[in-house]
Amino acid sequence: MKTRHLLAALALAPAFAFAHGDIKCDVPKAEWQPQTALQAKLEKDGWKKVRKVKVENGCYEVYGFDENNKRAEKFYNPKTFELVNEVKKP
Repeated sequence: MKTRHLLAALALAPAFAFAHGDIKCDVPKAEWQPQTALQAKLEKDGWKKVRKVKVENGCYEVYGFDENNKRAEKFYNPKTFELVNEVKKP
């Protein structure tokens, strides 16, 4: 049973890696707002917890628990904080 779960997880791993490669923000670094400002906005919008904000393909990638207290991984435009994409967890 464990082997089957492991194989399923390994089969899905490349799909998630490929999905991240498709997400890209083309904003000059001089126009970016601070990561802390995005974190404050998300918390004001009801996120229960922002665990991590990092840069991935020119976007801010945010990990945490959203306004529905669901685990979230979302990508935001670093200039406008517009939601670019989110990773759906299986």
